[in-house]
Amino acid sequence: MTSVVEILARLGGCATAAELTGVVSFGALKAAVQRGEVERLARGIYGLPALGPDVLAAYAYDGVVSYTSAAVAWGLPVLVRPEKPHVTVPANRRPRPGRPAELHWAAVSAAERSARLTSLLRTVLDCSRVLPFGEALAVADAALASGKLTKDELEAAVTTMRGPGCPNAALVAAHATWLSESILESMLRSLLIDAGIDGFEPQVLVDTGGIRARVDLGHRPAQIALEAEGYEFHGSPASFAADCRRYDDLVTAGWLVLRFTYQQVIGDPTWVVESVRRALRDR
Repeated sequence: MTSVVEILARLGGCATAAELTGVVSFGALKAAVQRGEVERLARGIYGLPALGPDVLAAYAYDGVVSYTSAAVAWGLPVLVRPEKPHVTVPANRRPRPGRPAELHWAAVSAAERSARLTSLLRTVLDCSRVLPFGEALAVADAALASGKLTKDELEAAVTTMRGPGCPNAALVAAHATWLSESILESMLRSLLIDAGIDGFEPQVLVDTGGIRARVDLGHRPAQIALEAEGYEFHGSPASFAADCRRYDDLVTAGWLVLRFTYQQVIGDPTWVVESVRRALRDR
């Protein structure tokens, strides 16, 4: 006999009671819920727990995963994962009680409704509306780096935006780049942009005097390299030695190397900016 779980899996993980009881008995459905194999999402709607809380919330409210929840689903970096799923429901939908979720009301396309997820472009725009500049820039940088979104598409979409968050979204679109390699690098770059410090380019290749080294952010005229140092450790003694040699090569080639940690970029941005300013003045 086909189980409730198998039926739900065939239906994509979520279905109405009418769809299910046309194949299995209501008693079997009730028993599956009691065993925790199936969740009752809303009146007459059931889903598999394996879908995860974000998608289950989207089905419960008949909406789509959006904002930072959508960023996580797209594999984009967020500084803080949302405590509750963000779900966008059609603008004319009346609010109703249900699973814990942050609800937003806006138009939802047929494609988004089918995927239960906002498009990559819309996700970037939504995040640009509500996140601080640095965090929004990291989302946009990663989206461009994925190759699934172009700079032209992002800039064109921003020109048609209306409502709250438009200035921040325009700033993000203007400075987003596919070259950034980490959320910390994007946020370090955002500090310089906010402070009006120009001249630093992402992923600069230093190729001089037999030295070839790539730096996170480089100021070519001043020969200053900024490195965003995350939590990662060097994978082996050989990689650690290679990294040390890279820094030594940069210094002997006349470059000043400033290394900033996660704690400094996130927790002490004023000091980071002033350190860069002093280095530029000294150079």
